[in-house]
Amino acid sequence: MTTTATSAFGAVNKTSSNRAGMTLMNDQVGEVIAQVMKDKPGVTITYLPSMIRVDGAQRTDYVYDEFAEALGEEPGSFTSADLEESMSTHYGRMVHEDDRTIMFANPEEAAEYLGFDLRPVDRTETGPTAGPPAD
Repeated sequence: MTTTATSAFGAVNKTSSNRAGMTLMNDQVGEVIAQVMKDKPGVTITYLPSMIRVDGAQRTDYVYDEFAEALGEEPGSFTSADLEESMSTHYGRMVHEDDRTIMFANPEEAAEYLGFDLRPVDRTETGPTAGPPAD
């Protein structure tokens, strides 16, 4: 059966939202992350009964030491593992660095940040190919 979603999340509208974000558990750590993120430019926090949505415009940096400080912990004590433990899901392109997780709304911006070459490949060019040599 096919259904059409009528939610505010725009399932019918296929244009880019230019946003990326994550859903956190609505617990003590999720609440602290949301409190740290709420004043960042372009970030919207939405509280739901069992989760907290953090939505950001274009690029959003989740800096681990900011969370550690807000939790009353030492710098360097909060890691990507702690963020992932509190995160239920995410949308957008996620890049983990040693000191932060970055969410990109645009995959091309994430690729540029990582130094990926996104130029189209011309498969008609001659050159080395994979597989056994031709007879």
